[in-house]
Amino acid sequence: MIRHFLNLSDAGPDGVAAMLADALDRKAARAGWSKGKADADAPLAGHVLAMVFEKNSTRTRVSFDMAIRQLGGTSIVMDAGSMQLGRGETVADTARVLSGYVDAIMIRTDDHAKVEELAAYASVPVINGLTDYSHPCQIVADLQTVIEAGYSLPGLKVAWLGDGNNVLTSMMEAAGLMQFDLVAACPQGFQPSEAAVALGNGRARVVGSAREAVEGADIVVTDTWISMGQEHADTKLAAMMPFQVTSELMGGAKPGAKFLHCLPAHRGEEVTAEVLDGPQSLIWPEAENRLHAQKSILRWCFGQIG
Repeated sequence: MIRHFLNLSDAGPDGVAAMLADALDRKAARAGWSKGKADADAPLAGHVLAMVFEKNSTRTRVSFDMAIRQLGGTSIVMDAGSMQLGRGETVADTARVLSGYVDAIMIRTDDHAKVEELAAYASVPVINGLTDYSHPCQIVADLQTVIEAGYSLPGLKVAWLGDGNNVLTSMMEAAGLMQFDLVAACPQGFQPSEAAVALGNGRARVVGSAREAVEGADIVVTDTWISMGQEHADTKLAAMMPFQVTSELMGGAKPGAKFLHCLPAHRGEEVTAEVLDGPQSLIWPEAENRLHAQKSILRWCFGQIG
């Protein structure tokens, strides 16, 4: 059976736990190595990953490219606009064609239905590198970062501030799978759907106050307020300002609480520079962990773990 990774639930709690353990182990095993050196076991030697981008990318693009290289394989990077996909070829036909050339496909796109269609017609694993609905790869890296910081996932309290977006949807799904609590503070009109909250299996809830969300939180998380291609930015920014992560707001969380942001960040909008660049911020190890998380996601898709 082909293992696709479109959402965290595709792997389930055992699969996600296996990814996290593998990512932590492989990262530790590479300490002091040059980035271009393959892992000692090169578990995906001879494998080729196709990466399809319909949205701009820094971390997803570089981390997946380096992930497959460190696992011993190679990649092909494609801009959807320069493919026949950008000239009207169907997603289904693209899936069939790419499946004959490569061993796995990662796509970063807008409509989640495209990823689902790609997976339905591909005969190789398909990975969701980001859609407007969810961003599971980011959350694996986030959870790895939290564990590295010394936290256990069961019993953890995470506070989310700002937009009820795709990253929040996946974080809510993670809360339900990995048994931690998530409180999201979002302004009216920008809250997650009831279906997204339900993914938390009773572990996720939405409140209207930033202070209420961070009370007793171990981890405080936010994301950029204006995503690629969104309109009416001025109206949205005005609604979001009460949910900006400041040093004062961080003071309402648990002493020593840590801050996460999937980047890119806009200092002075969703978070102040003082927090983003301060001692509680884990954004740089979080960004690096995209690489280690992608490696474990790839290994899970090929049935090597979990």
